[in-house]
Amino acid sequence: QLQLAESGGGLVQPGGSLRLTCVASGWTLDYYAIGWFRQAPGKEREGVSCIGRSAETTWYTDSVKGRFTISRDNDKNIVYLQMDNLKPEDTATYYCAADFKDQKNLCITYAPEYDYWGHGTQVAVSS
Repeated sequence: QLQLAESGGGLVQPGGSLRLTCVASGWTLDYYAIGWFRQAPGKEREGVSCIGRSAETTWYTDSVKGRFTISRDNDKNIVYLQMDNLKPEDTATYYCAADFKDQKNLCITYAPEYDYWGHGTQVAVSS
């Protein structure tokens, strides 16, 4: 069974950067699209970004376009979310999730589609 573990969260000032890491164990990530989701206190979970199996397909929610970059290293079973120019509204718990996909170039951020979830890592952006 696939297990996911996020790391890399923390407290950062506005304008700062963090790199979140999602490490998979128990199975290969080769067959999964990966999504990053976040949930701020009192708010609903939202999809932030996703990447297809082949990494040729990526998607970002509008509020993070140009600031966040998703990437994956299938050999290491790791997915990254590089977050630059962070804003206070990025404060949330960030989760990675895996969606089994036959297609190599498809990803969506519809949470019920995802089969496995990590426990989350907290990101706080504050001066």
